[in-house]
Amino acid sequence: MRAYRLIIPFFAMLLLASHALRRGDVGLAACLAVMSGLLFTRRAWVRPTAAAVLVVGGWIWADALVNLVSIRQALGLPWARLATIMCGVILLDGLALAVLLGQGTERLFNRGADRAWARAGMFALTVFGLAMARHHVPFPVLLADRYWPGWGWFEIFGLSLYAQWVGGLMLRPENHRKLRPRIWGLFSLVFFLQLGLGLLGMDRMLMTGDLHLPVPALIAAGPVFRGGGYFMLVLFSVTVLLAGPAWCSHLCYIGAWDDAMSRLAGRPATQGPLRGLSVAGRGLTLILAVGGAYALRAMGVPAATAVLFGAGFGLVGVGVMVFASRRAGAMVHCTAFCPMGLAANVFGRLSPWRIRIGADCTRCGACFALCRYGALDEARVKRGVPALSCTLCGDCVSACAHNQIGYRFPGLSGDHARTLFIVLAVALHAMFLGVARI
Repeated sequence: MRAYRLIIPFFAMLLLASHALRRGDVGLAACLAVMSGLLFTRRAWVRPTAAAVLVVGGWIWADALVNLVSIRQALGLPWARLATIMCGVILLDGLALAVLLGQGTERLFNRGADRAWARAGMFALTVFGLAMARHHVPFPVLLADRYWPGWGWFEIFGLSLYAQWVGGLMLRPENHRKLRPRIWGLFSLVFFLQLGLGLLGMDRMLMTGDLHLPVPALIAAGPVFRGGGYFMLVLFSVTVLLAGPAWCSHLCYIGAWDDAMSRLAGRPATQGPLRGLSVAGRGLTLILAVGGAYALRAMGVPAATAVLFGAGFGLVGVGVMVFASRRAGAMVHCTAFCPMGLAANVFGRLSPWRIRIGADCTRCGACFALCRYGALDEARVKRGVPALSCTLCGDCVSACAHNQIGYRFPGLSGDHARTLFIVLAVALHAMFLGVARI
C-alpha cells in the first residue's frame, strides 16, 4: 500500500476539525488537526486511535445531519441539497475508516506494532476519563480551560499523548522499575508546585479556589469533621476498586516523598519489625485521625484550629520519612504510619489484581531485596504470596530474571495481566496529572 492513500483519512479528520472550529471549539479543532498529521508518523498505535476518532466522527456527522435537516424543515426551507452534502461527508468518513482498517494499512503502520493496542488503550482511557471530568464537573477542572477558555481538549490531547509515550516505555520490564518512581515523583512535583503557586495568589491553580491540606489521612478524616466534601474519598475509593492498592505506589502525592527518602539508603534493611506495625501502627493512626476528627467536630472546634491538628499530623508523617524511611531503606511512612495506606491495602482486596510467585521460584532473593514495602521476604516468597503491605508497585516483577513473579488477573495470562495493569495505572496517572490538585 502507498502512503498517499492516507490522504483520505487525513482530509476526513481535517473536516472534523473544521466542524469543531465552526462550532467555536478551538482546542478540539487543534487536536484533530494534530491527529491527522500523526497518521504520517506510521506509529502503529495511531491507526486504532484514528479509527476510533472516525467512528465518533461518523456519529457527529449523523447527529449534525438530523439537527440541520430538522431545523430547515421546521422553518420551511429546502433541505434536500443539504442532506445530500452531509450524506457525502458521512460516506467520506466511512471510506476513511475503511482505508484505515484495511489490511494494507496495517502493514503501513509498522512502528511499535508490538505495543500498539496497549498504547492506544492508554491514550483512549486518558481521553475518556478527562473528557468525563471536564463535562460533568460544574467548574473548569482543567488548567487550560481556566487560563485559555476553550483549550481544555488540547490539554486532554497532550496528557493522552504523554500517557501512551510513558506507558509504551513502561511496558518493557527493564524500564518499569526505573520509570515508575520518576513519573510518580513528577506527579508529586506538579501537585505541590500548583499548591505553591496557589498559595502565592494564583487561585486558579487550586481545584476549587479553596485550600485543603494535602495530608492523606484527611481523605478520611476531612469528611468526618466537615460532615461533607467527599470528592477525594470518592476518588480514592474508585481508584482502589480499579487498581487495588496501586494508589499507594503510583498515585499518592505524598507517597513519592517516602519513596525518595527510602532510596537514599540503597537496599532495604531487614523489615521484620516494620511488618509487625503494618496493621497495628496504621490501624492506630486511622483511629486517631478519624476519631480525632469526630471529637473536634463534636466539641465545635473551629476549622482553623482543626487545620492545625491536620498539619501537625502531616508533619509527623514527614518526620517519619526523613528519620525512619531514609535510614531503613524502606517506606516506613507508607507501611507503618499512613492510615490511608492501610485502607488501600485492605479495601484493595476487593480489586482482582494480585501479585503471585510461581512454584518454580529459585528463591534467589532478587525480588525481596528490592521491595520497599516490606511485602516480601524468604518466607513470603516460599508461600508465593506477598504480605498485606504489597502495593502492586511491580519492582519485584521487573527484578525476577526467571519470570516467576508477576501480576495476576482472572482469565488473563501473566503477560497480558501485566500489560493491562500498566495501561490502567499509566492512564490513571495521566488523569491525575490533569485533575488531582488541591
